[in-house]
Amino acid sequence: MHTLLFKQASGRLQCISRISHSVRTVGLPRNSSSSTQRHEHAVISAFDLFSIGVGPSSSHTVGPMRAGKIFINDLKDLNLLDKVKTVKIALYGSLAATGKGHHTPQAILLGLEGSDPETIDTGTIPSRYDAILANKTLLLGGYHRIFYDMDRDMLWRWDQVLKTHPNGMRFSCFGDNGDLLATNEYFSVGGGFVVNDKTKVDENLFYKGVDKSTVHGARLHQLHPETHTNTKVIPGTARVESGAEEHPPYPFDSGNSLLNLTKKHNMTIAQIVYDNERYFGYTDDDIHFKIMQIWGVMDDCIRTGVSTHETTLPGRLGLRRRAPMLYQRLMRGFYTGIGSPTLPAIDTGAPNSIASIRAPNGARSSDKADEDHSSPSHGLPSPRPARVVGSLDHAVLPMPPRRTMIPAVDFLSCYAIAVNEVNASGGRIVTSPTNGAAGVIPAVLKYIIEFVTDEPEKSIETFLLTAAAVGMLFKRGSTISAAEGGCQAEVGVACSMAAAGFAACMGASPETVLQVCRLLVAVSTPHVSRIQAAEIGIEHNLGLTCDPIDGLVQVPCIERNSLGAVKAITAAQLSMASHGVYSVTLDEAIEAMRITAADMSVKYKETSLSGLATSVKIPLTVPAC
Repeated sequence: MHTLLFKQASGRLQCISRISHSVRTVGLPRNSSSSTQRHEHAVISAFDLFSIGVGPSSSHTVGPMRAGKIFINDLKDLNLLDKVKTVKIALYGSLAATGKGHHTPQAILLGLEGSDPETIDTGTIPSRYDAILANKTLLLGGYHRIFYDMDRDMLWRWDQVLKTHPNGMRFSCFGDNGDLLATNEYFSVGGGFVVNDKTKVDENLFYKGVDKSTVHGARLHQLHPETHTNTKVIPGTARVESGAEEHPPYPFDSGNSLLNLTKKHNMTIAQIVYDNERYFGYTDDDIHFKIMQIWGVMDDCIRTGVSTHETTLPGRLGLRRRAPMLYQRLMRGFYTGIGSPTLPAIDTGAPNSIASIRAPNGARSSDKADEDHSSPSHGLPSPRPARVVGSLDHAVLPMPPRRTMIPAVDFLSCYAIAVNEVNASGGRIVTSPTNGAAGVIPAVLKYIIEFVTDEPEKSIETFLLTAAAVGMLFKRGSTISAAEGGCQAEVGVACSMAAAGFAACMGASPETVLQVCRLLVAVSTPHVSRIQAAEIGIEHNLGLTCDPIDGLVQVPCIERNSLGAVKAITAAQLSMASHGVYSVTLDEAIEAMRITAADMSVKYKETSLSGLATSVKIPLTVPAC
């Protein structure tokens, strides 16, 4: 951890930097023998885990933007901002290796200008960034203009990794005479969470640049009650009383302890998380509003993805968008203007209607001749004869091609692809728990709302609160950073969270939702345990690598979200249909993921140094010299 100390000398402030390792900042190198570790809990606010941001990456875009704003706010607090003449930015490890494809430079510079991921107008990002490069000026904090030359002032150290985390960055600012005014290191540890001295809170460090002097007291510690007995926070208020405990009412540090809480208090996992949120100072109305706001952004993201007229994603891959075409195909035959009591009707001519959704140019192979012979009653092109592959003069005749429709699953895949295409284009997104895996949870929740539930608001609350609890366990017990753990830490965790949320919405017990052994003792019978949704979700994603082509959150990320959503529902269904089949607990699976991440080669941790990133040749738009 890079801490800042300032002292007065010769009439000016000089910065003395000190490296402090007394506080661990990442989840991977855990030591259960530590006396401090035994008392840490995993509880954070669900609204820290699910946050509204901007694509394409939570660790490479959202985190760096927050880091830039944190640095500027610190300079303001120290009355140094007006003295700054130059800012130097150094990016390390994974941030440098794939930062350009993940829009890291744009994010940092706009963060230094005072923008934050939740409120920034995503449509202005490209033009603002281009203006900074063209004019070579940066408006620090939105008002203090300095000279900034990208080629001179941003250093890419992909060959060097800072000790704390692979996603490291160092900001330094200088005065008139080149004197160093201040410097600090920041670490984007996944999910948009940023670590530095101002944001560190015990071991968990979850506050994303929130000013500790303004937040509710119960959010400032991640220790169990027996180690924190100074103050007491009144549930549902921002008031803190001294002389009592300062902690959420239901702290848990593992799947086993969470399950014990549900049994002890006869509560569901969602109810446990909900009551902890009240202890963080949120009222019932606050919690409901914030949950529905998160879902609203998720739903708008799906709508944007399936209704866009853009045909390709940004980047030199020129990857074609598929969500609009997939959605159009799925909606054929649906009557327009008809809606259910819980779903809005689709009106012809509305911005989000079927009439406004067109397949991308070139996506359909029919030409004008096809259109001239299309059916007058339906306006669809006449089907061409199917081309059979294989010899027709053989004892085993080839199968004619056909496509089977599985509508619910096809919609599920379409929703996930839509979200991640919006993410890849730098649009508004909900980090859940990361951006690279942001399509899994919205797709599964949309599936529940449209195909399963009769009580959508209740299902939304149950799903997101349950999924948040599982995400907290992974955040504490392993990692949600692809730079630390590969894609198992992103899509794998999202799949596990979504599986747990789906099972909870189906009325499954906490034992089924989580993966905690329950020994069934019988004479002459070995013990067995019940397999549950969250454990299945991660078990079949262990070892998943992160090797994006050209450093873009596109291939294989977008399709992987679709498969993750399908896996989540399959895992939930298996968990509810199984009875004492397997003996792997969620806690054991999380530990296995931690060990796998630690053993995984750095080449497969969001560096694009191997795997698909090097085996797939990027199509270039200019001839090779």
